[in-house]
Amino acid sequence: MSRSGAEVIVEHLVRENVPYVVGLCGHGDLGLLDALHDRQDEIATISMHHESAAGFVADAYYRIRHRPLATFTSCGPGSANLPVALGSALMDDSAFLAITGNVATSQFSRGPFQESGRHFQADFPSVVKPYVKRSFQATRPEQLPVMLRQAFDTMRGGRPGPVHLDVPLDVFVERTDADTSGWAGTTAARTGAAAEQVDAVLELLAESERVVIVAGSGVETDEARAELAAFAELVQAPVVTSPLGKPALPSGHALALGAAGRNGTLQANRATRNADLVLAFGTRFDDRSTSSWLPGYTYSFPKSRLVHVHVDPLEIGRNFPPTVGIPASPREVLRQLAAAVPRQVPPSRHAWLDRTARWRREWEAHVAPHRSSDAVPIRPERVLADLRGVLPADAILVSDVGVHHNWIVQEWPVEHGTLLQSWGFASMGFGPAGVLGAHLAAPERAAVAVVGDGGFLMLPSVVATAVQYAIPAVWLVWNNGGYMSIRDQQHAYFGADRELATTFRIAATGEPHRTDFAAMARSMGGEGITVTHPADLGPALETALASPAPVVVDVRVDDAVHPPAVATWALPPLPHPEPAFGWPDY
Repeated sequence: MSRSGAEVIVEHLVRENVPYVVGLCGHGDLGLLDALHDRQDEIATISMHHESAAGFVADAYYRIRHRPLATFTSCGPGSANLPVALGSALMDDSAFLAITGNVATSQFSRGPFQESGRHFQADFPSVVKPYVKRSFQATRPEQLPVMLRQAFDTMRGGRPGPVHLDVPLDVFVERTDADTSGWAGTTAARTGAAAEQVDAVLELLAESERVVIVAGSGVETDEARAELAAFAELVQAPVVTSPLGKPALPSGHALALGAAGRNGTLQANRATRNADLVLAFGTRFDDRSTSSWLPGYTYSFPKSRLVHVHVDPLEIGRNFPPTVGIPASPREVLRQLAAAVPRQVPPSRHAWLDRTARWRREWEAHVAPHRSSDAVPIRPERVLADLRGVLPADAILVSDVGVHHNWIVQEWPVEHGTLLQSWGFASMGFGPAGVLGAHLAAPERAAVAVVGDGGFLMLPSVVATAVQYAIPAVWLVWNNGGYMSIRDQQHAYFGADRELATTFRIAATGEPHRTDFAAMARSMGGEGITVTHPADLGPALETALASPAPVVVDVRVDDAVHPPAVATWALPPLPHPEPAFGWPDY
């Protein structure tokens, strides 16, 4: 049966059970919108007000459901707004199909409206090349069936990531008789460890006393939470997570030590740098989770021995030398090890657990009192404690990027819920838009975004989108008057008198400038609440969560309180700061 190129695309999306396409209209994607018009009962279209927001919605959706959405954007500036979201998804192993419109093939190299053609005709694939797993450009509709099948296989196979499909305007509307039956893609089987690799890990376990398991986001991506907990309990080893991997083990679990790195916990960093064996699953050992690879701050390789399991072979040995490197599925390897490990735990392992538990109590004694502080402006710890107090255990917290993100890494307890972050690319805007994707993915669960005032100002239009589609999103705006994580670095590295372009001020007077985000929300049809006193915070959050409308809770937060640093982070060649608490070890 003859179909237009756009109909071929939409048919494939329906076959792949894609529930939403999210994007922004333009002349370059008119043909796609026309095909979607006829399939509205099978696939919903959501119109955003910024293309990056569309990508963040799809990114967050995948992180919860592990099912890709599709985005649609037009040629030129429309699609040029997308790479920020693509980079966020790629670096955090999230997937969506980015469909970009382009100029008609008959106009290639003629410089038509919005062609990226100065160096190569219709060259938008070069724009996104660093931020996708694969880019396809269809110049005939007959090419689309194969490209779509390969796109979905590539997105889901191995290490997940976004894929790009560029479609010229004429390819959307021209018709083809190409066979489009039975195209559903395949998902690659998860690979495990070789028998000799399992034996090598068991030998290391048998001769080690201070064992630490490190769980990265690959545990969550591989849906291996249960396998991680079962293995940790079998070998009686404490579990440290990467910041992005915080949901891998509930924070209340007896073996959970929290996240490693500059904004991690005291007990996590002490355990990893004092371990004689580290078993790492699904983490890439990036700089912020490892104290910039400086020996003895978060890790002590090669003094500590390392077993590194990651689905991407390129991550093994990239930053630390593994004693045993296993390029395989964390879930499958955890199952293999659990089936093979001896059931008797060496007595020395219990002494190690007692030691890490003592560090955990020391950390709690230091940080817990601030969670009930009545100080004004409101302390960051109180903000997160009150939010945790009103959210259900299975709630989804979506963090944007900023100083509040550092606090969330350190303070937020993940129990049976989900924590979504833009970590590797650290894209501001992920939080404001991602909470919409979270609601679409799990409408039965509460979802709240914690966003800085700077990040929310970048994509405030998401409130209008939530109103249009009756999405009861909640945004807690961390209103502290600027880009404070960068201001603090200016103060630390160059001096307090060298601050520039980080605090929000009226240029003519130097007076602080604070946006009224509650009023902004009301202007777009949502609800807005302003909170200046701690006693009002919990009730305001309860009101927001109970509302059927989208709500912005504008919270005035103390900008002078800093997370207690228990490790470090380097910006070479500037000298790295020493940890502020619990250092050196005892």
